[in-house]
Amino acid sequence: MRALQHFILFAVIAYGSAAGSESSQEFGSAHKFYRVADGKADARTYNGYRRYHAGCNHCHGPDGVGSAFASSLVARPINIDTFRRVVLRGQSSGGNSVMKGFAGDPNFAPYIDDIYAYLQARADGALGRGRPERLKP
Repeated sequence: MRALQHFILFAVIAYGSAAGSESSQEFGSAHKFYRVADGKADARTYNGYRRYHAGCNHCHGPDGVGSAFASSLVARPINIDTFRRVVLRGQSSGGNSVMKGFAGDPNFAPYIDDIYAYLQARADGALGRGRPERLKP
């Protein structure tokens, strides 16, 4: 699985360097998992929006802004490795706050990077609140 993730990241970086520069939020940047142009999101980021709002928003609030149950995922972004670990294994704050792991959930585990792309675009201000429009392929 780790090798596949590294290959995907390599492919994303290679795609971005060959694709030119649509905006400052490039898919090809080594640190960006999304591509947004004119307020429209690439397929990965759009899918991340869909997946996030299918389950994560119940605790983390609409558009990742947080709630009384769980923290904002856009105010204090974390790196992809930490995000993957927490989503897959879960995490406890030591108090009453506990996030279960989603490693066995076929609706979320395969799409962690898509969800991260969406949240990263939100944290960077590349996407506003609400359903984004999709970039044409």
